[in-house]
Amino acid sequence: MDAISDIFSTAQRYISMVTIYDIIDMAVVAFFVYKLAMFIRKTNASNVANGVLILLVITWISENNHLNVINFLLRKTMEIGILAIVIIFQPELRRMLEKVGNSKLSHLLGSEVEELATETAITQSVLACADMSATKTGALIVFERANRLFDPLTTGTIINADVTAELLKNLFYNKAPLHDGAVIIRDGRIIAAGCMLPMSGNTNLSKDLGMRHRAGIGVSETSDAVAVICSEETGAISVAVDGMLKRHLSPETVETLLRNELLVSTKDEGPRSWLSNIFKVKRNDK
Repeated sequence: MDAISDIFSTAQRYISMVTIYDIIDMAVVAFFVYKLAMFIRKTNASNVANGVLILLVITWISENNHLNVINFLLRKTMEIGILAIVIIFQPELRRMLEKVGNSKLSHLLGSEVEELATETAITQSVLACADMSATKTGALIVFERANRLFDPLTTGTIINADVTAELLKNLFYNKAPLHDGAVIIRDGRIIAAGCMLPMSGNTNLSKDLGMRHRAGIGVSETSDAVAVICSEETGAISVAVDGMLKRHLSPETVETLLRNELLVSTKDEGPRSWLSNIFKVKRNDK
């Protein structure tokens, strides 16, 4: 009982020493550890992480057992390995830094005009997908959010037009010159068509997913974009968000999902919602 009492008193003493700055410090570290775990998971770097962990364990064992030569060689190998990891994961690190650099306060505040245009874009895109699903026309529509898709835009044709169901169906008509690529929608307007997207590197994806689905998942992995995919084989509509694919959705479900992801007014939590409500003019009921 005395030992248990000593443990509790020691724990209480340490807890009393914790300040708000310590809590913030631990929260920030936990956040970065979580982001690192998600990065490893999304980039399929688990094997590399396991290898690094094994090297660390062997280094620790060699140091504690006075295996000086082995310890020296492992330490030098790990010093070089840090540079090698940076080189190996250069594309992923670049995309991660692009996400940080493209996060602007203006995207948090939102715009009334842009939200109205996004609402129209969602409605027209869902109408187009419903028709293309019925005719089994393949389509890939990407809704850009905070992260600008500069690289895919350079591979496509600039359109800069309002979103209409007829225009989308014409762009994805199987004899149209731009039907194979993706349509990118920015701020409620079609900014480009025929764009090539990065393919997903996830090896655990279902084998029956085609190039459109893998490209849609890929762009949602490397950015915060939302991709809508219409299957040419089955006509099924899918949506990719944050590297996750939701398949076989009805047009109504697609519209609800897009509104939840793209419209500020549908989100009740987070800084984006209350900041936009402060700065936006209240819309008149129609």
